[in-house]
Amino acid sequence: MLEVRNLVFHPLDNGVEKSIIEDISFTVEDGEMLVITGPNGGGKSTMAKLLMGIEPLDSGHIIMDGIDITDYSIAQRANAGIGFAFQQPPRFKGMTVARFLSLAAGAQLSERVCCDLLSGVGLCAREYLNREVDGTLSGGEMKRLEIASVLAKPHKICIFDEPEAGIDLWSFSMLVKQFEELHANKRESLILISHQERIIQMADRIMVIKDGKIDAIGKREQVFPGLVGEDTGCVCRSKQHKA
Repeated sequence: MLEVRNLVFHPLDNGVEKSIIEDISFTVEDGEMLVITGPNGGGKSTMAKLLMGIEPLDSGHIIMDGIDITDYSIAQRANAGIGFAFQQPPRFKGMTVARFLSLAAGAQLSERVCCDLLSGVGLCAREYLNREVDGTLSGGEMKRLEIASVLAKPHKICIFDEPEAGIDLWSFSMLVKQFEELHANKRESLILISHQERIIQMADRIMVIKDGKIDAIGKREQVFPGLVGEDTGCVCRSKQHKA
C-alpha cells in the first residue's frame, strides 16, 4: 500500500516562493487503480514527480508497505517497486529499442518478449527493435515505448502521466486493454493521470487535483455521477464532493 501524508511543494520562481502542492494526503491500496484528473496546471504531474522523487518535497511523507521512502533517491524508489512513465518521455540517441526495454526490465529480454511488449502498446514490433530511441521517433511512438518500458518489469505501483497524450485512437484502445489486464489481475497498483473518460471509468477511485489541493476524492459515481464529453474526450466538469 502507498500512503501519502501532507505533501507540500513550494518551489522558487524567480526568487519568489510558489505554491504548487499544498498539504495533499491520500492512499493507494494494493491492486487499486487511482485516476488523478483535474484542470491543467493544477499540480497533477508535479504530484507524480514528487512520488517518484524527481522533484524534492518541502515537507510530508511517502510510505510504501509501511516503509518511509521520503528520502529515497529515484533509483532507490525504482528498486523498491515504483514504475514511472513520463508525459514527455526522454530520448536516448545510440540506444536501440531492444536495449532500452532490456535496461528497463533489468535483464536481457528475448526478441519474443520485446515483440510482445511492443505489440501490447500498438507498435509493429519487428519494425522497431533495432531503431534508436532518438529524434527519429514521433512523440506518440516515444510515449508508447515509454509505457512498454514500464510494463517490462513487475512493480508494486506504476505511475502513468497522461498515457493517452500524443497517440492515435487505435493505439489508445490497446493501451486501455493493457491497463484493464493489469487491473483485473491486481498485479500492481496503478496511478493514472488522465482526462480521458474511458480511463476514468476504469478507476476504483478518482482524485481531482485543483490549484495544488485535493478538490474531490472517492469512487467514480461519487466524484463524477455523470461524465461529460465525447466517448474519448475529456471530463469537462466535476462534482464538488469530498469523500
